[in-house]
Amino acid sequence: MTFRLSVFLCLTVLFVQGQTRPAGPEVAKYWLLLTDKEQDALPALSPTAIVQRKTQNLPLDETDQPVSASYLALLKRAGVQPICQSRWLNAVSVRLTPQQYAQVVKLPFVKEVQAIDPAIVIASTKLPANPQLAPVMSQIQAPDFTKAGLTGRFVNIGVIDAGFFGADSANALRHVFARQGVKRVRDYVNEKKTHNELFRTLESNADFHGTEVLAAIAGSDPVENIQFGLATDATFYLARTDQGNREYRGEEDNWVAAMEWMDSLGVRLINTSLGYAKGMSNPKDNYEPGQMDGHTSLISKAAQIAADKKGMLIIVSAGNEGEDRTWRIISTPADAQGVLAIGATNSRLWNRIGYSSIGPESLAYLKPNVACFSLYGTSLSAPVITGFAACIMQANPKLTNKEVMSIIEKSAHLYPYGNNYVGYGVPQASRALALLRNQELPVVARSVKGTGKSITLPIATSELAVSVFHKKDATHVLQQEAAKVNAGKLVVRRSADEKQTTVDLKTEVIEIIWE
Repeated sequence: MTFRLSVFLCLTVLFVQGQTRPAGPEVAKYWLLLTDKEQDALPALSPTAIVQRKTQNLPLDETDQPVSASYLALLKRAGVQPICQSRWLNAVSVRLTPQQYAQVVKLPFVKEVQAIDPAIVIASTKLPANPQLAPVMSQIQAPDFTKAGLTGRFVNIGVIDAGFFGADSANALRHVFARQGVKRVRDYVNEKKTHNELFRTLESNADFHGTEVLAAIAGSDPVENIQFGLATDATFYLARTDQGNREYRGEEDNWVAAMEWMDSLGVRLINTSLGYAKGMSNPKDNYEPGQMDGHTSLISKAAQIAADKKGMLIIVSAGNEGEDRTWRIISTPADAQGVLAIGATNSRLWNRIGYSSIGPESLAYLKPNVACFSLYGTSLSAPVITGFAACIMQANPKLTNKEVMSIIEKSAHLYPYGNNYVGYGVPQASRALALLRNQELPVVARSVKGTGKSITLPIATSELAVSVFHKKDATHVLQQEAAKVNAGKLVVRRSADEKQTTVDLKTEVIEIIWE
């Protein structure tokens, strides 16, 4: 990915599932996938988490039981010290020498060994002038939530990111810390760090990233009179899982551990503005685009478990590879079906901004799910939608994660004519509120039949140009364009292999079905 660093930092985090054999003499990091668990072990969950599961009619199962204590003891006896434990994947991460690797693969309770080979790349440190996020608040109709008294109050949000330097002193977040809105903090990169050290120790520019993500979820600057996020009254649990000052191996397990920690505390809404795709020093270790299938990477598997079995809504940035012709598509875990993957639009036409990653055509489901404006990367569009989700969950805490996800999709301005560039488009607060109240939405989507090589549509808009998506089928875009409106009419010319076309008027969407 190519993420830009600004006052709103955009970080590239690239994941690679490595080979199953050690590549050299150095100590390397691995997942040990275990065979089974102790059947009489109690769930490793807080009372709050257990109550929430029962409320959502989600049964407790073996993924809630801890990793076998006897297996952990046997590993330690063999001189192997577990780093992170995953009850969801029934796995532990460890560092092994080649000699230890040869011993571990023979253990009867070790089902499989997988290398952990993520890489983190900071692409640029140039700071653009006068960053503004105010336009996105207007785009998603933030005042409608404010008028309804929805500010994310009583909603717990987990943020899994690369660092939170200066969060406790940032103007936009002072109100959060003043009311003690950050309840728990964990640093999986350096567990010896204290709560305050995480906020006040700068190891790299990436340590700003989580701070800016948090501001995009809940930020409000009274000095500048700018609102950056919707969930200004939410409660937060923060986890640092990635260190961004160099490429190195071994942090995928931190991400899974943070997810499971938040699940154990009963946190249902997660923002993770991190994406894993390619970027290893050894190109042979990179992911292939075909592996962005929702089930190859272990973090996508973990994300799907969280969505299906734990009732968690995971909101993920889609990625910033849209202009990289060698990749272009979304990263993992945005490829998991159960997560809400967020793309980015431009501010004027609401179509895909160039860097925003697109959904692979091989997927049987739509990715990204929705999108919104962000000038500096999908890292900043995802937290905006996290705040949107928090407002919905405040309005009706009994909604399941999948029901919240459905409301967000149905509230988006292109629904039901989604595509793999921007998903269902930009969520609209007014539509979400109507859905929450079980009100019928106004009919703003219609289809028309087109014949020949062009069609002329009467257009009721004051815009001089509108966005048009030319598609090879119902969802996959061949190209997008800004089409000019002339005297209230729009001429749409059909391109080769085009089967459907979406005309985006923001307040109305027209789907052309070519015959």
